[in-house]
Amino acid sequence: MNTELRDKVEEALETMRPFLAADGGNMELINITEDMVVQLKFLGSCKDCNMSEMTLKAGIEEAVKRSVPQIKSVEAITT
Repeated sequence: MNTELRDKVEEALETMRPFLAADGGNMELINITEDMVVQLKFLGSCKDCNMSEMTLKAGIEEAVKRSVPQIKSVEAITT
């Protein structure tokens, strides 16, 4: 994975972490695929929250795409 790209995505995710932490959650960057899809894992209360999909698309994905325009989408993975 491109280190510069990963760093830019991590910076964008950092801007969203305080909102997740306020509700006892967090996220971990797992991968950026070759087709520019960011894969995240929700942690803490976020992994079981029924609003996590909305948070992902309306908040996290928008923040990442605004900071790193080549990213096509952000998806949560469960492992």
